[in-house]
Amino acid sequence: MRWGLVGASRIASSYMIDALRAQDGADVVAVLSSDAARGRDFAGTHGIAHSFTDLDALLTEADVDAVYISTTNEKHHRQAMASIAAGKHVLCEKPLAMTLVDAGEMVRAAAARGVVFATNHHLRNAGSHLAIKALIDGGRIGNVLSARVFHAVNLPEHLRGWRINDAAAGGGVIPDIVVHDADTIRFHLSEDPVDVIAKAGTSGLGEGVEDSVMSVWSMPSGAMVQTHESFTHAFAGTGIEFHGTKGSIFARNVMTQQPTGEIWLVDESGRHDITFDSHNLYHRSMGLFHGAVKGTGRPSADGPDGVKSLAVALAVSEAAQTGQTVSVDYGGF
Repeated sequence: MRWGLVGASRIASSYMIDALRAQDGADVVAVLSSDAARGRDFAGTHGIAHSFTDLDALLTEADVDAVYISTTNEKHHRQAMASIAAGKHVLCEKPLAMTLVDAGEMVRAAAARGVVFATNHHLRNAGSHLAIKALIDGGRIGNVLSARVFHAVNLPEHLRGWRINDAAAGGGVIPDIVVHDADTIRFHLSEDPVDVIAKAGTSGLGEGVEDSVMSVWSMPSGAMVQTHESFTHAFAGTGIEFHGTKGSIFARNVMTQQPTGEIWLVDESGRHDITFDSHNLYHRSMGLFHGAVKGTGRPSADGPDGVKSLAVALAVSEAAQTGQTVSVDYGGF
């Protein structure tokens, strides 16, 4: 499979080029950047044959089979729709779009065109999270009563820019991190939040966008989920917990792109340390994507998964702005 990168991004250079090339018979052959010099430098550094500043040119001239979109959020819809129309498989960064309508249009267009469309939610590919899900699905903690996600981090200087000062580009901690936590909770509990309440604010970085948010989600099963996301917490650490009628799962430092952290389960017989696989998250994700293209499975996070995680994030944003409980609208998905 021949891939085109739509966006000469840090995530592409740090993780995705390696993951794409790790797949049997796959290569990255083209990159798109609005800055011609940056695109040429990026292509030269990473051994990519072609650099483009025009998406239509990449889609028609580079002979790619699939594209990975990692531009700023407001560009995703237009770029995905053009790629789908050209018959390319699409892996799109989260959030899929700025609005639920646009995200839904992308997913439906891909289904109609017969191409694979996936969302790059990496956490559900981690060995740690696969182990947590196996514990929950295996009944080790009984019926889940509540969950807690703490994903308050220190946003590195090189990742700030539009994320802390450009609402029009999709900046703010809600579209950046809440979408990941929404996908992760949905993955573990196999259900979608019904409604949310939230409060957001700025705590040192936000310039016209929120840099911290806390929220509580109600699940169809009756479980409650508490989340905390931030760009300004340098020493908090990350983690996720699930508490049930027979036990509790504690995981620390697992809300990350690296296969790190620790997990333990506590039940009536005491504490049990849980081991998990340390595979590369993105290699696994791309393996599943390539399998979906071959007709042997589905992506780890497909288009509807991306729509639903966006829907939760949009509901959290509305709840924080209005101070009201907001029902989550999934746009028919």
